[in-house]
Amino acid sequence: MNTTNIDDFDYTLPDERIARYPVTPRHDSKLLVYRHGSISSDRYFNLPDHLLSDSLLIINNSKVIEARLHFRKNTGGLVEIFCLEHGEKYPDVTSAMQEKGSVEWLCQIGGVKKWKSGAVEIQFESNGEQHTLFAEQLERLDSGFKILFKWTDPNLCFAEILHLVGKIPLPPYLNRETEESDKSNYQTVYAKEDGSVAAPTAGLHLTEELFERLSKKNIQTATLTLHVGAGTFKPVKTKTAEEHDMHAEFIEVRRELLNTLLEQPRQTRIAVGTTSLRTLETIYWLGVKLLEDPSIRLKNLKLTQWEAYTLPQEYSFSSALNALMQQFEKEKCDQMLTKTSIMIKPGYHIRSVDAILTNFHQPRSTLLLLIHAFVGDDWKKIYDYALTNNYRFLSYGDGSLLWLNRHR
Repeated sequence: MNTTNIDDFDYTLPDERIARYPVTPRHDSKLLVYRHGSISSDRYFNLPDHLLSDSLLIINNSKVIEARLHFRKNTGGLVEIFCLEHGEKYPDVTSAMQEKGSVEWLCQIGGVKKWKSGAVEIQFESNGEQHTLFAEQLERLDSGFKILFKWTDPNLCFAEILHLVGKIPLPPYLNRETEESDKSNYQTVYAKEDGSVAAPTAGLHLTEELFERLSKKNIQTATLTLHVGAGTFKPVKTKTAEEHDMHAEFIEVRRELLNTLLEQPRQTRIAVGTTSLRTLETIYWLGVKLLEDPSIRLKNLKLTQWEAYTLPQEYSFSSALNALMQQFEKEKCDQMLTKTSIMIKPGYHIRSVDAILTNFHQPRSTLLLLIHAFVGDDWKKIYDYALTNNYRFLSYGDGSLLWLNRHR
């Protein structure tokens, strides 16, 4: 495996080019189109003009939860708790979000030095009555703190609690407080499955009106779920990509998606966002693992950071998906839940899609490494073009349609 120097993925991003707010309507965002080494500019509303009829868009329907909670100590001091992922005692994030009365969660804590012990609390109103949410530290872990949340309204589940008292966790580079508009702006219109602490931002540009235009051209959609973790904001501080510790994220794979992908193996496929791409590539490698060892149960399938570079490379995308589908049938299930830490970097061979819709990413980020796997060194040309032509960057910014450069 070749070494990837992070310095090669640096560029100057002026602060004024970071979009603090989205455009209205969303589909008015600029769309950079890269294909066969050439670049053109358009608007997202015209996306259907750049896609073949019968193409397939694969979207991530994860929903951002109001994961930031501001508690007050008895002494009056403030403590911020950032919910990262559900406790190990729950089978999946949906189960944890539906817990009533109390729940355990892995969290980060701001101001932890001020909170040595005891409970902190938030007062809130529900159905005309005053209630309290309490938080207690259970355990300090390498990745954060295990927190026990308890609340006095037994009829509310944790998802409802977060909706009442939590705040949407905007990316730190926006450098502003969350506003009421972010509750809708920082969600895709198709968000459904609670669990992300950051939006799959490539999908923020897609509106119901745009989906109607896509449908008229017989461009279909398929759905998967990857719950975006806080690690998506984690900068690469090492000199090489190989030294960076990639965060694990929960994914959900459904039989319906496998069916769609297998029905038309030659269909043009477009991943909406890096999260969709990482999930699709993970699905491929899970299938490869089953081809190599058919005795593996779905519950034991997962993908670590570098496995994709050590597993056999000769299997086709369809054969890997067929192996996964056969395991679904063998275990008589319709979905699987697992984790992926896959890092897609220069030299990686994309197998699942022909193109990706994606925003413009931070300098020195793992997402830029992923873009290199698509377009090679042309990523520099693409980003220079976007900067020169006043594109807006990062989560609320403009985006691009990048076609896989198979001949670089």
